[in-house]
Amino acid sequence: MAESAKDNIIKSRLKYFGPGTVIVVLSFLVAFLFMKPAPPRKLVIGTGDTDGAYFHYGEKFRDILARDGIQLEVLATGGSIDNLRLLESGQIDIAFMQGGSGSSAQTDDLISLGSLFYEPIWIFHRSAINREKKDSFHGLRIGMGAKNSATETLSKNIMRMFGVTSADATFVAVGGTEAADMLINGQLDVAFMIYGYEAPLIQMMLKVSNVLPLSVARPEAFARKFRYWTVISLPRGIVDFAADIPSDDIVLLAPAAQLVAPSDFHPALIDLFIGAAEEIYGHGGVFEEPGEFPALKLLDFDPNKDIRRFYKSGPSFLRRYLPFWLATFIDRIKIMLVPLVVIMFPFFKLIPPLYRYRIRSRIFRCYRELEVLDPEIHYEKIQGRAQEYLSRLDQFEEQVSNISVPLGFRESVYNLRLHIDMIRSRLIEVSKEEN
Repeated sequence: MAESAKDNIIKSRLKYFGPGTVIVVLSFLVAFLFMKPAPPRKLVIGTGDTDGAYFHYGEKFRDILARDGIQLEVLATGGSIDNLRLLESGQIDIAFMQGGSGSSAQTDDLISLGSLFYEPIWIFHRSAINREKKDSFHGLRIGMGAKNSATETLSKNIMRMFGVTSADATFVAVGGTEAADMLINGQLDVAFMIYGYEAPLIQMMLKVSNVLPLSVARPEAFARKFRYWTVISLPRGIVDFAADIPSDDIVLLAPAAQLVAPSDFHPALIDLFIGAAEEIYGHGGVFEEPGEFPALKLLDFDPNKDIRRFYKSGPSFLRRYLPFWLATFIDRIKIMLVPLVVIMFPFFKLIPPLYRYRIRSRIFRCYRELEVLDPEIHYEKIQGRAQEYLSRLDQFEEQVSNISVPLGFRESVYNLRLHIDMIRSRLIEVSKEEN
């Protein structure tokens, strides 16, 4: 009997709480369809050749992201244009890119996460060449950068400004370490290179005795013509103060290196990469003031709202105080809280009083049946039939004993039984009067 009563209670609860639970579960399943996917744990970043700053900084990003469980593969590439094509084809997830390279993009489906540092256009020449007329390149052998590279594009723009074409000088499609070797060995007279100051190749070239960096003539005119270029200066003696290298201030033109990714780049990774960029570049450098980078300037592609939000407000509240993956998980399941707030809370707020009413209604119905057997109310009907009504009362009491209610409602059942005893006493008195 006790087991049956327990089963009835369970069935009763399922009857009232079951539909609400099913509705909430279905709401969660629907919300799950709109939940953002988790960020990938493995990424590939396109850099440049292994002697360049891009590859050097790519390794720094790799080490920083590893703290949060992100495996970043640093891929040596042919440079900015190569990175652009790899991004467009989906072969890499994010890449370094020189300012101005975006003009070669074949899609608008890219975003800039921010500029990182000034990346000077270095023009090195052999010291044996008379460079008194610094804007004359006629008759020289000039390393313009690797074919179809961003360096080649920018060096041609500079030559065009000086009015120098391939008919006036020998343009050689060579760049990087190969161009440096050819310049040092006298196979080139001038070489264009676009690298950050900390690039190992640039550090080496600035110390080579038979090669000198060239100050750009009329730099402001270049900067006004190409808005993604900035005029910067390499101070005298900054490379080696004791040896006075360089021996003069060197005026340079500099686009800004930037991080570029597909427009569907995961928002959580945006925060992670910009945060890493702040750690790497926020302290400043030879050309950059502390706090100047990363920044939303000198960009080839528009940043999205998540990027702008980070630069305006910093990392999200969750990201400030929680580990990356925990913060990401909570951020992803926020949409799952909608069913909880919109459906679950009011539904389960309504269920308890409805459940209480339903349980009590069973007892109230019993009182209506008991009222029919009360001699004080129905004396004329009961008179002469007291034994019949006592028999009906016994049957009624047996039915009441089978009512199963939760523990919190037992008091009402006990009160009902007390009232049954009171009615029985009255019926016995009526029965005695009949005898």
